[in-house]
Parts: sequence; structure tokens; C-alpha cells
Amino acid sequence: MEQRRCKMRRTRGCLFRCVVAVILWSVASAQIRYSISEEVNVGTAVGNIAKDLGLDKSTIKDRKYRIVSSNADPLFHVNLNDGVLYVSRKIDREEVCAQTSMCLINLKTVLENPLEVNYVGVEVLDINDHSPSFPEEETTLEISESVIPGVRIQLKTSRDPDSVPFSVQHYKLNDNDHFRLEIKDKGDDGKTPILVIQKSLDRETKGSHSLVLTALDGGKPPKSGTMNIVVNVLDINDNAPVFAKEVYAVMIDENVPIGTTVIQVNATDLDEGPNGEVVYSFTNSINRRLLKIFDMNPSTGEITVKSLIDYEEKDNYEIEIQASDKGLAPLATEKSVIIKIVDVNDNAPEVEVTSFSSSIPEDSRAGTTVALISVKDLDSGLNGKVICSIDEDVPFTLLPSLQDKMYALVTKTPLDREKQSQYVLTITAKDAGQPPLSSEKTINVVVSDVNDNSPFFSLSPYTFYVTEVNEPGTSVFSVKAFDRDENDNAQITYHILRDGRKGNSFTSFLNINSETGDILALKSFDFETLKTFQFQVVATDSGTPSLSSNVTVHVFILDQNDNAPVILYPVSSNGSAEGVEEIPRNVNAGHLVTKVRAYDADIGYNGWLLFSLQEVTDHSLFGLDRYTGQIRTLRSFTETDEAEHKLIILVKDNGNVSLSATATVVVKLVEPREAFAAADVKSATKDDEDNNVTFYLMIILGSVSTLFLISIIVLIAMQCSKSTDYTSKYLQETNYDGTLCHSIQYRSGDKRYMLVGPRMSIGSTIVPGSQANTLVLPDRRGTSTEVR
Repeated sequence: MEQRRCKMRRTRGCLFRCVVAVILWSVASAQIRYSISEEVNVGTAVGNIAKDLGLDKSTIKDRKYRIVSSNADPLFHVNLNDGVLYVSRKIDREEVCAQTSMCLINLKTVLENPLEVNYVGVEVLDINDHSPSFPEEETTLEISESVIPGVRIQLKTSRDPDSVPFSVQHYKLNDNDHFRLEIKDKGDDGKTPILVIQKSLDRETKGSHSLVLTALDGGKPPKSGTMNIVVNVLDINDNAPVFAKEVYAVMIDENVPIGTTVIQVNATDLDEGPNGEVVYSFTNSINRRLLKIFDMNPSTGEITVKSLIDYEEKDNYEIEIQASDKGLAPLATEKSVIIKIVDVNDNAPEVEVTSFSSSIPEDSRAGTTVALISVKDLDSGLNGKVICSIDEDVPFTLLPSLQDKMYALVTKTPLDREKQSQYVLTITAKDAGQPPLSSEKTINVVVSDVNDNSPFFSLSPYTFYVTEVNEPGTSVFSVKAFDRDENDNAQITYHILRDGRKGNSFTSFLNINSETGDILALKSFDFETLKTFQFQVVATDSGTPSLSSNVTVHVFILDQNDNAPVILYPVSSNGSAEGVEEIPRNVNAGHLVTKVRAYDADIGYNGWLLFSLQEVTDHSLFGLDRYTGQIRTLRSFTETDEAEHKLIILVKDNGNVSLSATATVVVKLVEPREAFAAADVKSATKDDEDNNVTFYLMIILGSVSTLFLISIIVLIAMQCSKSTDYTSKYLQETNYDGTLCHSIQYRSGDKRYMLVGPRMSIGSTIVPGSQANTLVLPDRRGTSTEVR
């Protein structure tokens, strides 16, 4: 019964092994393998991958056939036109695979649409491009003369970077009578030459022997290296130390503290005295790199850690040690100590930005790639498994790539530079070890500007008040525009819109600084000619394509006292302001003698005229109305009053700096009968003079009326082009009382303004900031007649 069970188990085991063998054979058969010698020229063809994989050459380019590699400078590349695998750079097998028996480079290739992954192996064949070399050109051996034939002495090995069969394959010793050479094959660690004594030594016959050890590699023809060996024959010491164990093996964690004891070995020597005292050391053939990692106490045999041990660098070590005595001709015994390193989670993940666009346009679509991120962890197992993440409150996200441990940093939502122009992104990589380790990588992404914002003015519309008689060529006012973009997209230039329309002819005497927006008047303004106008300023940025916006500028000309009063009456025949008036002597008090008439082209206070008596022969006879210019008698004349009186009347305006003019009136007193006769004579003699005065008055009144009508027409045209929020209506003032001066009303919004004449209406108020030129009137539109 027991035999049947054993037989069934053996049958099931054989069947299981057969199935595993078939599966492994099918997997291996699906992989393509090529071979190529090292040091071949760049561009050498390795093999036709497309043909061997049965791919259509015409589709591999569309399917983005490529080799997936984390190396920035790959060894191979695929030509998408012919599907052939080519060498991208010189291949040094010793650099790529060191001294491994087979140098196989595994390539992972990917096709898209549909996704297909294939594995290709390229075996790099070694060539004999290195010669064997010994660590020393000469070494000295001390051997007791009592050593019997057959004693074996291990010599320093020769190193050849090439692999089998071009590594060191054979050693030979020069011809001699006392020594011969044996070779110990240590597998992957190469072959070790052993010097064997084949004939007893006699120090008295010959105290020193010179040997030449030659190392040969497996090339055809072979390359070689030599080392001189000097053998000094010592006196007798016939027992070598013996170790307590046949095999020494130990396990130790990586990163143990320096000075930690790894293992302690023990050897004994049956000799006495110095020949029996054991000294421990590393053998001469030990790799020098191990001497930097481990140390050995020569007295106790303790092997301690000399520097930090890294599992990721190497996971096991084999150390050759020896125990030798202190005899005159020391004897030594060698032993191997195997140290296995245990991995701990001591490496934090590393985040590397392999491709990065530090600046991205703000109009980039969602899903635009900003950077390619690769992460790696030198630990193994779960300690080397890495998860990558990014902050959630940013318009970016990480997408895993087809390649292992590769991520793409892409935009998640649209960007707006005017809201945020720069992002500092922190990418966190965390492994699955216990406790987990993590690392962060900070990258700075700048959102570059595109011209998506038009300039805008600080005010719209602009309203400016400019005094007349300004200095030509100086700045009278300024506009300012802003652009939320930056650099050239925010560089603003200004210009005045000149479209050639009839109402824009006044823009010809304006100029604008294209950089600052300062507007200059090329000539002086004259309020009496132009009282208000408007134009448009265009602000354009320097982006491509450029964007622009415009604003309407309203300009009101403020009157200045630049016109002196003009005497209209009296005026003599020679043009001077002089006149003679004759009145009867028997007139009563309050009799109107005459009326002085004057005109001022200015308006408001600047055109408001006041009359005063500057000089008079008798102040008790005549009085002057300061507003109307009427001269009246203050009392009846007496016999004692003189027959002729001279009055000098001063006419001045109410400007800040008053301007004035004077008129002279001579009043003659006549008897009543003479007055009638004089009136007839006067009417006959002064017809020409009166006609001249009337002519001048008609010219002045016609000019004023024409100017007034032109102003009304211009203002009506401007009103038609304005919005309903801003209107201006000029009305004729009806309170003219003998003095020719302006009295103009206009309305802006809900307020009504009047530029006052000689008499102000009751209830009028002065507008602050109007420089005493403008008054606000109560709205009397229901009772007044508007001139349109």
C-alpha cells in the first residue's frame, strides 16, 4: 500500500514537471533574441524586429513602435521605416555587464492601437580587448626549508575585465627544479594560481629563488601578463594553523553601525612559541573594495564593519581570510567567510523630472503635458514599491505612463494667468515599506501670457475743463488706460481717432503722446470762438493680434478775462469815446441825460460790466446807474449852476484782473427855447455822426448775433451725437438791460448752468470750482422758451 502511494506521488511529480517545462518553453519561445559583438560601430544593424515579430512595416510608424527605456542615452533604437534594430552608441560589454558569463540586454518594445508589448533580448558578445594584469609587479614569498614537497601556496590572482572565454584561462610558471604550478578553478571568481613545492628546499644550497608567473587569457592569439615572484627560504616551522569550522556563514542587516562585529573565527596551531601564535588577516587575493567595508582584528579574529553596508550595492560577500603563525617561516591556512546582507527600507523614493516645460500658455487645453516624472526606489520588494501624488487644489494632475514608475504631469482645468501666474507644485513619492519613506520634488510652473484682455480706461467718458488762452504745445490733460496682460501684451499706445467727419475737424489742433496719453493743444483755445467739443482716444496694446478700446473725451473751454470793455456810445466822429449832450435847464430831478453803452466779448463775471463816475464837475447834479450806464439828474438846476459839465465814466468788467475803458460825456445846459432850436440844428448837423454810430452798432450786433447762431448750430449738432445722459442746451438770456454782454445757459444731466451777464437772477447759486463763471439756476424749463 505504501509503495503504491509513493509510486502515485512520483507519477504526479513527473506530470507537474512536464507541464511546467512546456509552459516555460512556450514563454521562452515567444521572446526574440539577437547577438552582437561589443565595440561595433554606431548604426550597425542588430536584427529586423518587424520581420521577426511578423509586423507590417507600413503600420509600425503609425502605431508608434518604440523601445521603452529609462536610460537617457539608450544603446539601441528601431528605425520606423524598415523595422530594423540598430546600435545607437558604442557598447562596452565590461561596462554594461561586468564579468558575467552572459551579457543579455532585455528590451521592452511597445506598439499602440492596439497596445502590444514584445520583449527582445540582445546578447552582447565579448571580444578580447583587455590583457591580464596582476595587482603587483613583484611579490616576495618566505618558505621554510623544512617544507615537504607537495605544499601548496596560493598566489595573487590576475584580473582580466573580459568575460569567459577571454578572461584569464591559464597560468604558467617558468622552468625550475623546485616549484610547479597548479590552478584552482573558483567558478565565477575565476582561476587562482597555486604554487606547489615539488622538491625539498635547502636554504644552505640556495637561499632565494626567482620565478616568473605568466597569466594567459582565452583569446586567439592569447594575451598575457606577468608577475615576478621572489621566494626566500626560511628556517623550519612545520605546523600551519587550523580553523575550528569548515564553513563560516553569517547574515547581517544593511546599515548596521560601524564597528559592529560580523563574526569571530578561531584557529589553532600545534607549534609552540612564536611558531604557534596565530595571526588573522585577509588573504592577498581579497578584493580591495572589501578592505574598505570590513576590518579584521589580527589577534582575536573578529571581523567588524568598517563602513556602511548597502544592500542595493551588493547583497552578499565572500571574504577570504587566513590564519598564520609567527614562525620565522610563517605557515598560513585560508578560509572563506560568506556574509549575506538583509535588506531594510533605508532608501527614500527619488523623484526625477525627465522632461519639463517651465512655461505653459494660459490658453492651453486641459490634458496638456507639462512634465514627465520618473520615480525610483533602490530598495527591493515592498520597500521599493512607489506611489506618486500631487496636491489636489491645483489645476494639474499626475497620470501614470505605460512605462513602469513613469508619470505625466498634465493640466486638469483651464488656466488664467490674470488670476494666478505661477504655480509651485509639490510632487510626493511614498514607498510601501514599514515604516514608509517618502520624498518630495518641487517644480515651478509659470503660466505665460496670451493677449486675451483689451485695454480699459480708468474713466469713461472723460470730462476736462480747460481755460482759454492756453500755451500752445503744452499738455492740457491726460488719459490713462490699463491692460491686465503683461509685457508686450500690456504695452499700450494711444492715438486720437481722426475719421475725417465734419464734427471732428477740431482734432487737427490736438496731439497725443502715444506712450503716456498726455494730450497737447497745438494752438490756444478761444472761448469766444469754441466753447466745447468732444473726440475719441483709442488705446491699443502691442500683442499679436493687438486689442484696442476707445473712450470719449468731453472738453469744456473756460472763459478768461482777455477782452477789455468796448465803448459803443458815446463815440465821436474820430472814433474816440466822447460825446456832447444838451439838456434844458428846467428839467426835473431824475431826468435821463444819456446812456453809456459798452460791450465785453467775455462772459460771466469777465463780461459783467460796471459803470462808475471817475470824474465829474459837480457830484450833486448827476448820478450814474452802475449796472445800466444811465446818467440822470439828481436835482433841478439853478441859476448859479454852470452851463457846461464834463463827466468821465469808467467802465470795467468783474474779472479777477479787471479790464476797463473810459468815456467822456459833456453836458451843456441850454434854455428851453434854445433847446428846441438846438435840437433841430443838432438833428441836421449830427445826422452823419449818428449814422456812423448806428453803422458801428449794427456791425457789432450783427457779428455777435452771427457768432451766437453759429454756436447754437454747433451745439445742436453735438447734442444729436451725444447720449441721453449728457445734454447741453444754450438759451438766450432775456434780462439784457442796456449793456451788450453774454448771458448763456446750459444743462448737464439734472443740473442747469448759466454763464451770468450784468444782472443775476434771484435764487442763483455759484457752482463750486467754476471760478465764479458758472451759476446753477432753478429749472424753469416750463416757463422759459428754449432755442433749438
